[in-house]
Parts: sequence; structure tokens; C-alpha cells
Amino acid sequence: MGIRINKYLSQFGFTSRREADKLILDGRVTVNNKIIQPGYKVQEDEIVKVDGEKIKSNFKKNIYMAFNKPKGIVCTTDTEKEENNIIDYINYNKRIFPIGRLDKLSEGLILLTNDGDIVNKILRSRYKHEKEYLVTVNKKISKDFLKKLENGVPILNTTTRKCETTFINDFQFKIILTQGLNRQIRRMCEYFDFRVKKLERIRIINIKLDVPIGKWRYLSQEEIKFLKNL
Repeated sequence: MGIRINKYLSQFGFTSRREADKLILDGRVTVNNKIIQPGYKVQEDEIVKVDGEKIKSNFKKNIYMAFNKPKGIVCTTDTEKEENNIIDYINYNKRIFPIGRLDKLSEGLILLTNDGDIVNKILRSRYKHEKEYLVTVNKKISKDFLKKLENGVPILNTTTRKCETTFINDFQFKIILTQGLNRQIRRMCEYFDFRVKKLERIRIINIKLDVPIGKWRYLSQEEIKFLKNL
């Protein structure tokens, strides 16, 4: 029967299916030393390579971790072009990759895994999964400002989805988003002449930030089960 090549690469922790498709289209994936096309089904005894590197197909337990990213660390697996990358910072002994992104100036919760199949469940915008942030701005917050954020803000040629906010103090509030536009919170605040001084993600769906900055933990079985059932 075989297994589709993009699923094969994600199943064995190499990358997500979407990224696997890009690698295949770029001609970087070979089976038995021959470049293959999308949809190719890998058989048990075949040798799969990416950029000439053999993919070890002995299935190992999937890894799911929650990391408290410090400011200045970049969420990329490109360890050659980006010195301050998340992979080298964590220095885990197996191949992992971040699920989604958290911009360089932001800090807080990001998930990492070697399970490419779970990525789409978490990231697909249409599923409207919640992500919660603690935001510190440069001037006093008003109820009117928070209400405007909640009702949608015109940025990046669209209007942001309605969201929830909670007043913390004169300079801090929490915001719950169900989408992930580029630098969304910063752009939303800038639209109303507020500048974000600190941005920390404190929750992704059912997973809360509960480790010190720069540290990580494995997800619990309950957390993993919830994500897989999304």
C-alpha cells in the first residue's frame, strides 16, 4: 500500500506536511536516489532522503513541548542563517520544530513537536483556536480603546476578527485572539497610536504558560489528548 511521501516526512518528525510538499516540489526529496513527485507512496523497504540526508524511519515516540520563549529568539529551524534561533537555544537531542511563530520581540508560550500531523489542527485559522496574550503599552489604556480592539481593527487589508480583552491596569491588558495575522497585536495597537512595550503569550488553546522564561516542559497526556481531538 505504502504511505504518501508528505505524511511519511511528517510522521517521522522531519517537518509538517505543508513544508514537506514544498520540499518535494523543489526537488529536494528523493526515494532510492530518484527525485519524486507529490503524492508518491513510499514502501517499507525504500530509502528516503532530503537534501541527500537519509530519513530514519524507525518510529519513535512523538515529542510535544511547551517553551517560554525569551525576547530576541527567532522561531525558525534555519540554524545556519539565524544565529539566535529557537532550535539551537533549546538544544534538544532530537529533531523538533516550532508550531507557528512568535515574533522576535515577543516572548512567552510556543509549542514545539516532531509530529507534523498535529500542526494543521493547531494552526488552521478556520478552526478559531484561542491564543491569549498579556500586553503592556506605552500610555494609559481606556475602556474605549479596548472596546475598539474587540470590535475589529482594519489592518493588512482586512479587519481583525472580534476578540476578547481584559483590563489589568492602566498600562496592561489581556487579549484573546482566534487568528494570527503578522504582528497582529502590535499593528492593532499602532492603529490607535499605542505602542506595545512588552508582548507575552500566556495560553494556546488548552495549554497555559507555566514555566520560567527560557525553560520548557513536556505536555501532559491530558493536554496532548485534547489537541489530538480538536
